Amino acid sequence: VSGDISWAMKLEETLTDFTFVQNLPGKKIFLKGNHDYWWSTKTKMDVFLKNNSLDTISILFNNSYVVDGYAICGTRGWFLDNESQNDIKVLNREVGRLEASIQSAVKTGKEPIVFLHYPPVYGTTKCDEIFNVLLKYKIKKCYYGHLHGKKNMRFAVEGEYEGIDFKLISCDRLSFMPILVR
Repeated sequence: VSGDISWAMKLEETLTDFTFVQNLPGKKIFLKGNHDYWWSTKTKMDVFLKNNSLDTISILFNNSYVVDGYAICGTRGWFLDNESQNDIKVLNREVGRLEASIQSAVKTGKEPIVFLHYPPVYGTTKCDEIFNVLLKYKIKKCYYGHLHGKKNMRFAVEGEYEGIDFKLISCDRLSFMPILVR
């Protein structure tokens, strides 16, 4: 799930939403979105999941998971245009998180598949800092969310772009239906 999981403001307030997701079939891996204000440290979130018997949910945050022969990795990412000092600071932190997650995936020996919340490329605009990490590690597949509504989705980059296969997986794009990732 590539972000925007719950409108809750605090982790404890996510229980109803997480319980709903827990009861859906399959294993779920959560990635932070721009509306996930409840997001905390991985340790705190893992403890919360364990204490509430939410055992079909895992948190992707500076790490990776092996699923069906692939290594799932990624991070939230950041805006395509970064002009303020704060945006640059957040972007650099996200670049570091993406690198840490991909490095974790590479150590598994499985093919890394990257998930991001923000698109690394949109129309003719690219977030070079994020995109260059994808190229550095020779990522072949990248799934992303964030874009909603036909107006915003029309410039979504899908299919091969500079050797990477991109897929928009926001709930609007998928009509709220999960897709098989391969």
